[in-house]
Amino acid sequence: MIEVIAAGPLATVQDRGRPGYAALGVSRSGAADRGAAALANRLVGNDRDAAIVEATLGGLVVRFDAPAFAVLTGAAAPAALDGIGLAMAAPFHARAGAVLRVGTPREGVRTYLAVHGGIDVPPVLGSRATDVLTGVGPPPLVPGDVLPVGAASAAELPGVDLVPLRAPARLVVLRVLPGPRHDWFGPDALSDAAYEVGPASNRTALRLSGPPLPRLVDRELPSEGLVPGAVQVPPDGRPVVFLVDHPVTGGYPVPFVVCDADLDLAAQLRPGDPVRFRRR
Repeated sequence: MIEVIAAGPLATVQDRGRPGYAALGVSRSGAADRGAAALANRLVGNDRDAAIVEATLGGLVVRFDAPAFAVLTGAAAPAALDGIGLAMAAPFHARAGAVLRVGTPREGVRTYLAVHGGIDVPPVLGSRATDVLTGVGPPPLVPGDVLPVGAASAAELPGVDLVPLRAPARLVVLRVLPGPRHDWFGPDALSDAAYEVGPASNRTALRLSGPPLPRLVDRELPSEGLVPGAVQVPPDGRPVVFLVDHPVTGGYPVPFVVCDADLDLAAQLRPGDPVRFRRR
């Protein structure tokens, strides 16, 4: 068992999400930075579908009620186990009663805690992921929550001490493909435009400040299906990039969609970060 002492701005249980329910109005959800979550599970010998904890902008403090093998990945944050510093992407053993503290990341947004055996909360629609937009799945973590840990695998644990990580880029460039309404905007839309991530961004979407996108077509349209990475343009012309907890439909045009391979980069953008787009 893991006891939550502090949850920071937002801490949730996540896994690979619940695909296949868009027709019911439920998005896939799951870990926002899928690569970091998958690495965390690999480093502690979990199945790739095992549930982990996603901490947003740090502040997570947990106590291990039993010995555990765990790791932190994602946004690099100062962390300590019983006051002894920990490295990112370096698996560690925690004794029963040990307290893990995760500080605020220097860069990025989301840090992942994986424990051998996985977080074993009850699944909802086949997934343990928290969807903050719809409320499907376990609620966000609060102090006093106790998270059960699944049975440890009999497989031999990975013999990895530390995984080298690439330094985050100072300027993130997201590659985009044409969306269903790309012809509603000028040919130079998004080209060479500089944007900044706004403070209202979350797991649902990045809300950007910067030059509005000029429209060629001003009429309204009925709601259309959305996917992760959809770049939607509301009436003010400033793009919104949908992330993992996106709504399944939207009534504003989507001229572009961020390439799937760049969604993890988008998930680690924080308010104030600069971002540009490049057409593929």
